[in-house]
Amino acid sequence: MGSNEIFGVIHNHTSIRSYKNTPVPEETLNKILHAATRASSSGNMQAYSVIVTSDQRIKEELYEPHFKQNMVLDAPLLLTFCADFHRMKRWIKLREAPENFDNFMSFMIAAIDAVLASQNAALAAEAEGLGICYMGTTLASCDRIAKILNCPEGVVPVVGFSLGYPDEQPKTRDRLPTTALVHREQYQMKTDDEILESYSDREIAGWKRYMNHPDLRKAIEESGVKNLAQVYTKLKYTRESHEIYSETVFNCLERQGFLRRALPLQN
Repeated sequence: MGSNEIFGVIHNHTSIRSYKNTPVPEETLNKILHAATRASSSGNMQAYSVIVTSDQRIKEELYEPHFKQNMVLDAPLLLTFCADFHRMKRWIKLREAPENFDNFMSFMIAAIDAVLASQNAALAAEAEGLGICYMGTTLASCDRIAKILNCPEGVVPVVGFSLGYPDEQPKTRDRLPTTALVHREQYQMKTDDEILESYSDREIAGWKRYMNHPDLRKAIEESGVKNLAQVYTKLKYTRESHEIYSETVFNCLERQGFLRRALPLQN
């Protein structure tokens, strides 16, 4: 694949929520999974695992934890990328090495590995003509998803996406300008006017998208929300919901063995 093709895959990404019934060939799936394994990894530990789900019964169990998103049931495959030190902890025990991976830093290392692998897989899938839709519900419901997927201690679902052949052609979504996201040498503080300018196109395109969706428009009108920023914080990502999800993740990390040696910082 040439550089133009690679950039074409990147720039034409859209989230696919409607899929054809066409199965994903095993050879294609294996190419995608192999691409995932070539992602950068902290210390080359590859502290992640990928769970491929095609069984409809298991997908039905995952439907509610994934907030009843239709693609969970309709897509041929679900890929769940997990932070995983279970495998390595067993290996180092067998080799009589010290066990150091039951803390929050270990989880962060494994979570970053998992996310890097997932993006490799996503790009490979789209290069093969498949569609994906990332699901933030993987982390929000990591406790229930871990139980459904039979994750042992040391394994926490972090990110996942549906996978299959697209049955829709959504338009690409707007993105913030690179000037809002990229800083040279050091972090550059923006003025209020520069911040508003960075989000100006987003406020128009995002508001239009929500208002064109009947259910979302109704929720906006009933709530008295007046702009896109309020959609994010009053409807989509409320303080209450994030506090609940934070507790869910914290409890899951504790149960899965990632917080056992966490100590308060000393002044």
